[in-house]
Amino acid sequence: MPKIKTHKSTAKRFKRTGTGKLMRQNMPKGHLRRRHSKRNNRKLDRYVEVELHAQKKKIDILAPYI
Repeated sequence: MPKIKTHKSTAKRFKRTGTGKLMRQNMPKGHLRRRHSKRNNRKLDRYVEVELHAQKKKIDILAPYI
């Protein structure tokens, strides 16, 4: 069977932990962060787990090797 191509932008947006959890970054991180409090900006830097089963399945199809 041939290899499946990885969807590169999906692979850059998600990471997998050592235990197999799928992690994503918080949302408003791009620009205009100086308006938010420092505490809120630090909170946005953390990774959070993808919780919906349907989303996990879709990410596994798009990026099977992450």
